[in-house]
Amino acid sequence: MEQPEQNITATPQPTETASPPLPTTATEERLLPEPTAQERVPALGDLVFDVENVSCYYSAFRAVTDVSLAIHENEITAFIGPSGCGKTTVLRTLNRMNDLVPGARVEGDIRYRGASLYAKDVSPIAVRRRIGMVFQKPNPFPKSIYDNVAYGPRINGEHNKRKLDEIVEHSLQQAALWDEVKDRLNKSGLGLSGGQAQRLCIARTLAVEPDVVLMDEPCSALDPIATGRIEDLMREIKSRYTIVIVTHNMQQATRVSDRTAFYSVLRNEESDTRTGVLVEYGRTQQIFEDPHDERTKAYVTGRMG
Repeated sequence: MEQPEQNITATPQPTETASPPLPTTATEERLLPEPTAQERVPALGDLVFDVENVSCYYSAFRAVTDVSLAIHENEITAFIGPSGCGKTTVLRTLNRMNDLVPGARVEGDIRYRGASLYAKDVSPIAVRRRIGMVFQKPNPFPKSIYDNVAYGPRINGEHNKRKLDEIVEHSLQQAALWDEVKDRLNKSGLGLSGGQAQRLCIARTLAVEPDVVLMDEPCSALDPIATGRIEDLMREIKSRYTIVIVTHNMQQATRVSDRTAFYSVLRNEESDTRTGVLVEYGRTQQIFEDPHDERTKAYVTGRMG
């Protein structure tokens, strides 16, 4: 069962952004392993996340059960399935965003580049700095376009104006927004259209150089033209980032993703509860053209909602 969207500010923030790790001290929690220069431009297929037998709980309620899958570098992985199947819950486990939900806990193991994401000595702050997130609804800060993008680098200690200028321009270029806003960087980010605002949020996430970008239905509030621009952007940046996206739009999954995970719901008639379950995971073409499970086939052909 997916939880309602929390009132949490999207990346970048000190506790919710992806960025290079801070220097460690004797009193700090252990940070996750920093990708090497070679890992930044790896051969396709390198393992980023290894999820093994993961179940997600909200207090005593089990929202998702026994999820196992591997997410690969420089690929776009799509999570699809009906409402309430746990797609967003699983997505949020990948950067420990569910830690912010009272009563939430995770059983099983999630490994990020070989390190256990939920080990007791791993800092969730470090996790969220490395693994950024773009939320369903665009949420620019009530600041200028420039300050929206520069916010994360400043939080991380960058105050050189020339360097910030370079980061802002590069991030907006990566988000395919620079040409549209370069002459009004001092204007409020709240004045952008929905599609522009979402690309600004993506630029804000990329400004702190994440390793992974999670996207929770990033196009659900956008028109088809804005959606197309976001999809083009995802395809353009996947050579530099690993992307995991939750989407209700199956056509979008077929257009942009390399792999697709289909989730469904197990219903307990006695207790009237619904638990999310991973039904099938594979290459997107195989999932949509030759699914191995009848439940997957029913969903992708429209016979089950």
